[in-house]
Amino acid sequence: MHATELTGVVADHIAAVNALDTDAIMGTFADDAYVNDARREFTGTEAIRRWVEREMVGDKVQIEVRDVLGHYGDTIVRGSYTGDFDKAGLPDDVVLSNYFSVRDGKIVSLVVIFNQAPQY
Repeated sequence: MHATELTGVVADHIAAVNALDTDAIMGTFADDAYVNDARREFTGTEAIRRWVEREMVGDKVQIEVRDVLGHYGDTIVRGSYTGDFDKAGLPDDVVLSNYFSVRDGKIVSLVVIFNQAPQY
């Protein structure tokens, strides 16, 4: 993995999330995309739109980008998340890793994970 710049549709996606703009967020996804967030999978635009409306825009999520890494054409964005979501059991600084796969200028998959440092 190597550090890279936040560009293209991934940059557009983060900007749209921070603008709380459902239509702009949806415009970053391919029609047959999937999102896996907190071990829940949302497949296709209807399911992803419901997730965006309720859990991103509805919860007023904001992402402060900390790191952007490139890995074999995929982009990993680590960011500090704030918003009105349930923070029970989470640290004060909620840093999530977002694994983006992009094809033909659209996000085809997004996996959002709360990673923890390995013990070894």
